[in-house]
Amino acid sequence: EVQLVESGGGLVQTGGSLRVSCVVSGLTFDDYAMGWFRQAPGKEREGIACISSSRGATAYADSVKGRFTISSDKAKKSVYLQMNNLWSEDTAVYYCTAAETRARGGSCIPYDYSGQGTQVTVSS
Repeated sequence: EVQLVESGGGLVQTGGSLRVSCVVSGLTFDDYAMGWFRQAPGKEREGIACISSSRGATAYADSVKGRFTISSDKAKKSVYLQMNNLWSEDTAVYYCTAAETRARGGSCIPYDYSGQGTQVTVSS
């Protein structure tokens, strides 16, 4: 059974930092591009960060570029999203995703698996 389990969400003040984590099991970690998506109330889920299966390339949405950093730890089969200089607009549920590289051509969209999400709330 494939599982992606997020953790590390919480309440943070505007301008603060937070790191969310995702532990992966049930799949071959190196075969998947890993991504982070988020969904704010009343809005569609949007992709914000992606790291390639080789872990040598990353990509970010314009809304988070320069503030968020995606990384991974192969030994721990984990993916992280470091979020700095958080704004109220970053309030959302954050989801970890996995997209099989062979099937998706290296893109994080569409994804094959998603976690249940972790809530991040930024207060002013």
